[in-house]
Amino acid sequence: MTELPNATRAPESDAQEDASVDESSPMGQHEHCVTDRPTPAGQGSTGEIIKLNDIDVYISKPADYPHSPSRLLLLLTGGTGIKSTNNQIQADMYASEGFLVLMPDMFGGETAPGGKEAYFADHSTSLLDQIKLKAVEVAKSFMIDMWLARVTEAKIMPILLKVIEAAHEQYPDAIKYGGGIYAAGYCVGGRYVLLLAKGSHDSGADEESGMVKKGPHIKAGALAHAASVTPDDFKDLQAPLSLVCVENDALFTDEVRKAGEDIMTRDNVEHEVQVYPGVPHGFAVTGQYQESAIMDAQVTAYEQMLKWLKEH
Repeated sequence: MTELPNATRAPESDAQEDASVDESSPMGQHEHCVTDRPTPAGQGSTGEIIKLNDIDVYISKPADYPHSPSRLLLLLTGGTGIKSTNNQIQADMYASEGFLVLMPDMFGGETAPGGKEAYFADHSTSLLDQIKLKAVEVAKSFMIDMWLARVTEAKIMPILLKVIEAAHEQYPDAIKYGGGIYAAGYCVGGRYVLLLAKGSHDSGADEESGMVKKGPHIKAGALAHAASVTPDDFKDLQAPLSLVCVENDALFTDEVRKAGEDIMTRDNVEHEVQVYPGVPHGFAVTGQYQESAIMDAQVTAYEQMLKWLKEH
């Protein structure tokens, strides 16, 4: 495990006030995972949303595909889903590096409840308004907890397996060229990179037949600040993995991370783990931050994941 230099926060000005998040508040731990940061100026997405096995999928292709060979990458999002411009830009970035990217709607259209306007209090308002805003914040936190409780393996894995099945039918050239399917995941999607890397998984079974789907379903994976991960998710991994982690992350605790590292080392799973201090959960997803150190860490995290996928 490697810990990177601390990404210290720049002094905050009045204009930067809306970029700060109280991590101790009910919404603070969730905010970066369920809402988009401002889209970087001048950037937009270039792919399109198609249907694969009746699942909505954002697809982004290299400029010269199919005339030049490409490898196939599954990109699994956080709670903002496939219609997020930032997530689409993230997919386009991988496509520009030679990957045919499929970003499936893992949540069946039910993205996480969000809206940062509810998370940031205006300090010029009255005490009564502050109390009202805090009540809204608590309610939003409860709604997100309920949403996370519905984002289960039994719901998500069959969707991913349907997309993988369709990919084998429609893009066999890309899968053959890469020797398998690659995967990158952020926040909630990060956990499902782990599950797709397992040797077998009964939660991905057909709900009626109860049959176990044999894996691993990916050749290699990279994940950033995964959410809702347990130590059991690291058992029976059979694909090399790169992990981008946040120091003191309440959604992916140091204890879970260390347990995962121990399990991967014990099972001889090729892996790398980089811990980024001084950054919020969700920092690796495309989006604008006022603090230059966080933006630098975002670039470094992307380069870490891209390098791992290209080398495997």
